[in-house]
Amino acid sequence: MKLLIVESPAKATTIKRYLGEDFEVLASYGHVRDLPSRDGAVDPEQNFAMTYELNEGSEKHVNNIIRAAKKADMIYLATDLDREGEAISWHIYEILREQGLTETTPFRRVEFSEITQKAIRDAVDNPRELSMDLVNAQQARRALDHLVGFNLSPLLWKKIQPGLSAGRVQSPALRMIVEREREIEAFEPQEYWSVEADMNHDERDFISRLVTLDQERLKQFDINNADQAGGVRERLLAATGGKLEVSRVTRKQRKRRPAPPFITSTLQQDASRKLRFTAQRTMRTAQALYEGVSIDGVSQGLITYMRTDSVHLSNDALADLRGQIQSIYGDDYLPDKPLAYKTKAKNAQEAHEAIRPTSAALKPGDLKSVLSDDQFRLYELIWKRAMACQMANALIDTVQVEFDVDDATFRANGSVVAFPGFLAVYEESTSEDEKKAESSLPDMNEGDVVTIKDIRADQHFTEPPPRFSEASLVKALEEFGIGRPSTYASIIQTLVRRRYVELDRRRFIPTDTGRVVARFLELHFHPYVDYEFTARMEDELDAISRGEEDWIPPLKEFWDPFIRRVKEKEETVSRKEAKLTRVLGTDPKSGREVSVRLGRFGPHAQIGTVEEEEKPKFAGLRPGQRLETITLEEALELFKLPRDLGFTPEGEAVSASIGRFGPYIRYGNKFVSLKEADPHTVQLSEALELIAAKKQADLDKIIRTWDDSDVQIVKGRWGPFITDGNKNARMPKDREPEDMTLAECEELLAAAPDKKSRRGRKKAAKKTAASKTAKKKASKKKAAKKKASKKKASRKKTAKKKAAAKTESADSPSA
Repeated sequence: MKLLIVESPAKATTIKRYLGEDFEVLASYGHVRDLPSRDGAVDPEQNFAMTYELNEGSEKHVNNIIRAAKKADMIYLATDLDREGEAISWHIYEILREQGLTETTPFRRVEFSEITQKAIRDAVDNPRELSMDLVNAQQARRALDHLVGFNLSPLLWKKIQPGLSAGRVQSPALRMIVEREREIEAFEPQEYWSVEADMNHDERDFISRLVTLDQERLKQFDINNADQAGGVRERLLAATGGKLEVSRVTRKQRKRRPAPPFITSTLQQDASRKLRFTAQRTMRTAQALYEGVSIDGVSQGLITYMRTDSVHLSNDALADLRGQIQSIYGDDYLPDKPLAYKTKAKNAQEAHEAIRPTSAALKPGDLKSVLSDDQFRLYELIWKRAMACQMANALIDTVQVEFDVDDATFRANGSVVAFPGFLAVYEESTSEDEKKAESSLPDMNEGDVVTIKDIRADQHFTEPPPRFSEASLVKALEEFGIGRPSTYASIIQTLVRRRYVELDRRRFIPTDTGRVVARFLELHFHPYVDYEFTARMEDELDAISRGEEDWIPPLKEFWDPFIRRVKEKEETVSRKEAKLTRVLGTDPKSGREVSVRLGRFGPHAQIGTVEEEEKPKFAGLRPGQRLETITLEEALELFKLPRDLGFTPEGEAVSASIGRFGPYIRYGNKFVSLKEADPHTVQLSEALELIAAKKQADLDKIIRTWDDSDVQIVKGRWGPFITDGNKNARMPKDREPEDMTLAECEELLAAAPDKKSRRGRKKAAKKTAASKTAKKKASKKKAAKKKASKKKASRKKTAKKKAAAKTESADSPSA
């Protein structure tokens, strides 16, 4: 019996069908071992020796693999074809080696980029050895990430806030987002004006733009105010007299080449723009398409491996795509020979393929009924892009028409698709400006006269650079060489999970926490968040994976200066400096210092300092306010709470404020949480709506009441209970609320402890428990000290004996 091991059970099921009864196919369920989540798992003093442990939940799957391996006469390691997959295979091999199985049973590594019968059979027929170069590259990456995380993160906890983290790759990505936000904040809009003519010819409207003025090419800011723009407009309107003659017509034909097939980064970008998928959603859906879906009761892998940076396509794939193009679209859409694309990534493995359908004959429309909505949309995108990349160029007829008037020139641009080529299948996303530029024009020739319906002068302002979307962030990371295909989704996920960034209309905005962390790292660990440094580290890892470099020297080169800097900053950087404390000025009422900083529970403003005798006052920042940009006036506004809003119809006073658990509305002696509105701006009408909803919710909780009594039976978290507003009593377990009498309820309430005494008992219990714990700790400490003292005395005694023996030996004749 032969044993073949893959990562996922879905993949195992499909492959088992292809290999038959001679094979047992088992899944490892991903990584089986990893570095434990504690400091010391990587030992720099011992050549970066790494201590691995079984992952939580892996023991069962590992035991299944060990049992099957003991019966096998050949073992195939068939995990994914990237570094992570190689590492999984190596870990499985190491576990089986520790069981003594590698000495008696042959091991082979097989790889395939698609789960089809031919690919699986070819892989098994052409095995290879484990690549320790790939394994060591993955180990080096894992060691780096572990050392950074477990040495830099505790420094952030100590200096800024508990629970923060810093990562070798996530930190440069965070820096990108923060730097973009600073650019936006520092941006000053600049005014400019455009002048356009609304024209008509042969009953078709079109627009032309002023491109030269006073015989000079018109630059963006040449017209920069309303008076100037109005003067130009009036002058040209008068000069045209409602008509213009065509001065020049330029016609050209250009070719548009199709885009290459998808790699991981371009798939994530296009899925983000066209399908509005997150990177994580894209990769999760692609994984399902790769592992296989059920078609007519049989599992079938639909796409090739989705973690790749190569645009290479195999000869079989090219023949398959070309056959489908010819069959569906005809010879005109098929180039004379297959189209080749150049991979941009430095270490792209050309043996790997781009992301493509396993069979172009599996058309999206035919599979819609067996795919989920996400699977169908993503598969359709991949299928179309793969087909388009091997289709003929599109031919675009472009026309440029110019109109001269009074030392000025208007120009109209248009284009028409003469031959769609690959555009018949797939078109890349284009901006609104590009779409506008490619509008068609009426047929015009030199000397034709067109009608001027109006000339418009439109005001514009330059705009700041846009915030990063998932697509543009992935593109930027790829351009800088930060991370690799398998890491983009996890980088983004980590930034969001750590609350370093927020997503607003699918754009990343750094939080104050994110900005403080980024600033701290830039100031004190700049080399390690530098884009070039991070890219160089990726190059080093690539060199290790190619066998060009040993994996230990780059780790040593990184580690020594890094740990020195960590220890130095631990001593020299104050918490105040690390927390981005900004002093804004002085409170005019008290004369005390006003500052903002990042506290344990988030960003806040502060009046006064902890050094003063009078305690400082604190106020949380409002939504949209930032530590780096808030002004003194805005900070002082935060302390103008509570705000009196008015009264309820019943005469209860209504106010808005912020408390320990966030903003709230108070009415009388009751409270309602203020989740959406801002306590600084909320109006009485909004507050009354919330109060009415709260009162209704309270009424809905009431199960039973009695006339002329405050006693009620109400719904509670753990079931019905009795209350009179001051005390609560439990319902008898054998009684229903409907059966209870007022007298019984009053009796239970009389016997129940009041709320204060309950709180007192809890505090006392906590104090007693704390006291017991302290005593236990003290007892343990005393015992440990006594034990240590005994050991020390024993060691001294032994040392004296040895010394005496040594002296005696030295003095003897035989010495």
